[in-house]
Amino acid sequence: MMHSRSRLPRGRFAAVGAAVASATALSLGAAVAVAQNATASSADGPNYVAMGDSYASGAGLAGVLDKECDRTTGSYPTLVSKTAAGKNRTFKDVTCSGATTANIANPQGSKPPQASALTPNTKLVTLTLGGNDVGFTSVLTTCVLVASSDPNGSPCKKHFTSGGKDVLGERINTVEGRIREILTDIRRRSPDAKVIVVGYPALFPDSGVGCKEVPFAKGDFAFLRDTTKKLNRALARRAAAGGVGVSFADTYTPTAGHDMCQPRERRWIESLTPAPNTTAAHPNATGQLVMAWATTAQITKP
Repeated sequence: MMHSRSRLPRGRFAAVGAAVASATALSLGAAVAVAQNATASSADGPNYVAMGDSYASGAGLAGVLDKECDRTTGSYPTLVSKTAAGKNRTFKDVTCSGATTANIANPQGSKPPQASALTPNTKLVTLTLGGNDVGFTSVLTTCVLVASSDPNGSPCKKHFTSGGKDVLGERINTVEGRIREILTDIRRRSPDAKVIVVGYPALFPDSGVGCKEVPFAKGDFAFLRDTTKKLNRALARRAAAGGVGVSFADTYTPTAGHDMCQPRERRWIESLTPAPNTTAAHPNATGQLVMAWATTAQITKP
């Protein structure tokens, strides 16, 4: 299991999951109260800007705010904006499903560059990015397609490491460099902002032992787990090197044991056959809530 600068107690996350499952009021932990009637002036630009891809946009959940970007009310940034951590902050959500690091400085379809939302007035930025640069969706598709060639082995790992070349590792190295550039740009545009780099949750069993519902070869579950951890380590390194005001929110640790192979009632990450109002291999409503809790815990640190 990867290490981070903030390890959050499992019991609190179990309580959060139970709260969502029972449709009770939103709770992100005892230290975080829901902000009621929060207001702020937007004359000088948004005070909180959320940036990132589908893991930040809340893709597939109910309450669609922007169909093109699959941005929903259940996303972790939206949940964060409603807590004490978001109180009196004007909120601008520019997250978008399919976004890559290139879309920070370049348009994505009809959407302007995500960085264009940043102003000197911005005091909080959350960022989840890198999975699409690695080609996560195409990697999962490949793993399914090659599984029958060696169901007890690791054919997907072999596919991406043929000839001694670690294809996904090289992509992650590239992502790390681009995240460094993005953090520099954020600091230039919003010098007083607290920046939280939010990692990816535990999509696959941390044990490396798979399940029949997810049609990968047995050995490839550990390969995909390790790839997720490698990407998170890269993001954590960039956050640690980002200087004062930049930190990493670990969402892997609190979601471990609630991956796509768990029974539906324990699952915070959807399988490749997702439930209604969810997206395959993405956090469901509880998963997004846990990501919000982890992010808020990092925001509220001194």
